[in-house]
Amino acid sequence: MFKKLENLSTFNQVNLLTTSLVNILSINGTVGEVEIANKIEEILHSFPYFKDSPEMIWTQPLPNDGIGRKNVFARIKGNGASKKTVIYHAHLDTVGTDDYGKIQELANIPERLLEFFKSWEGNKEIQEQAHSGDWMFGRGALDMKSGIAVHLANILYLSEHRDKWDGEIIFMVNPVEENQHTGVIAAVDELLRLRKEEQLDYIVAINTDYITSLFPGDEQKYIYTGAVGKLLPCFYVYGRETHVGRTLDGLDPTLVTSELNRLINNNMELIEQVEGELMTPPSVLYHRDTKNFYNVQTAVTSHIYFNLMVLEDSPQVVVEKLKRIANKAARTTETYYQKQYQLYALRNHFPEEMPKWEMEVYTFEEYCEKLRKQGVDVEGIAEQMEAAYKEEDPREVCFQIVDSLRQQDATGVPCIIIFFAPPYCPHHYLIGESKRDKRVIGVIDEVVGKWEYGSVEQFSIKRFFPYLSDSSYLSLHDTEEEIESLIHNFPEWKSIYPVPVDKIRELNVPAINIGVYGMDAHRWTERVYKPYSFETLPHLIRDLTVCWLGK
Repeated sequence: MFKKLENLSTFNQVNLLTTSLVNILSINGTVGEVEIANKIEEILHSFPYFKDSPEMIWTQPLPNDGIGRKNVFARIKGNGASKKTVIYHAHLDTVGTDDYGKIQELANIPERLLEFFKSWEGNKEIQEQAHSGDWMFGRGALDMKSGIAVHLANILYLSEHRDKWDGEIIFMVNPVEENQHTGVIAAVDELLRLRKEEQLDYIVAINTDYITSLFPGDEQKYIYTGAVGKLLPCFYVYGRETHVGRTLDGLDPTLVTSELNRLINNNMELIEQVEGELMTPPSVLYHRDTKNFYNVQTAVTSHIYFNLMVLEDSPQVVVEKLKRIANKAARTTETYYQKQYQLYALRNHFPEEMPKWEMEVYTFEEYCEKLRKQGVDVEGIAEQMEAAYKEEDPREVCFQIVDSLRQQDATGVPCIIIFFAPPYCPHHYLIGESKRDKRVIGVIDEVVGKWEYGSVEQFSIKRFFPYLSDSSYLSLHDTEEEIESLIHNFPEWKSIYPVPVDKIRELNVPAINIGVYGMDAHRWTERVYKPYSFETLPHLIRDLTVCWLGK
């Protein structure tokens, strides 16, 4: 199928490659991630450069991966002895297809989806886009198989035009981006190995993860010179159980987590104010009590965790902020109980002597220190619980560790315990002070300026890619002290989610995102805009690469 790919135009190359990749369902956590990696290897081996040098393609198995997932690497050299290197990278996994409902069988068939949307009257704008012929629909068409296709087309072109540049280009595609990022985390070791053994000088890493309009009518195409970070703050709430017939004698933990949800979920007051950057508020991803069956006892514990994007705040700053919010939730809950008990006593003609509803608030680090003073073997219990639940969802493992430790607390006082769970995505951006940063930014300004002058596109350069991406794991800004605050509040960090922060800091590659453009990523109406993504973008990245690696 790809034997004569080099004879096609760039647009048709990207179109063909994207369609072929979308046809393979590579849903996160399935063998499809292996199948698409094999397909990408096959495509690379069809290129003339790699037919002559097949050793320049290799794979890296993910450690202890039950499915057998792997990173795929390829490397091409320009004419000359320069060691300057540009990294192209992308992720190969997608979210699931359940959202396609009754047309789920079409989710990976762009041609048939296009025909469906031509007749679909649920959204007139989407219907018109389908009729225009400028859009490709399908799971992963936007996020981000078209981004892989752009890199492949450029690898093919630049391997056939090595006289235009000097240095090296490394292409890598990684699995497991949609949840744990273990693909790119494993790739950190490989990139460090290559740099050491080949004496490579990493100039920049280019991710082609998707971009989209930020508001109605927005026609700008965004280039991001860094990546937003992500933390998953968790709250374990231990209340005081009671019979429902005496409900005000207890302390319902679901009231507390509900208050935490109200104070945190989609609260724009909690976002960082960074001029010119998009910042989304925190959002709840999980909220439930821990009762496993019906009875008339109120819940003992309740769990909640949030997605929290970070731009410049360190984990230490975030912990302090979350503790203030937890204390506020505890006080609000106590006040609510006091008011309800006063009404209860009044209407039942009881004395107004009330139970107590105070709660203590701890970070995980503080709570562990409290238990150590009681003689509790914190480390031993945590290790035992991690081993017992290691096959479970890693977030659930963290909650099990906290719950087991709480059961050892001799005080038995209602409390809120704050901790972090996977995934953790570091944040970083080009500061612009070093010679290297200035060179990267200077080339972007120069090349983008030329493109704006000669085309209808309007570009906007931002510091932070606002969606989660593998780019986060190629550089790190937080200091060792700031990272310590994260690790000390992360149950069993070394075994549950051992992000190699020291190695990421050592790698320290500027990671930018120049992505394919489209709409509705992670929705069944996901679609990529072909004129920009299949034509403009590959040529733009090509020009940037040649400029960075120019002779």
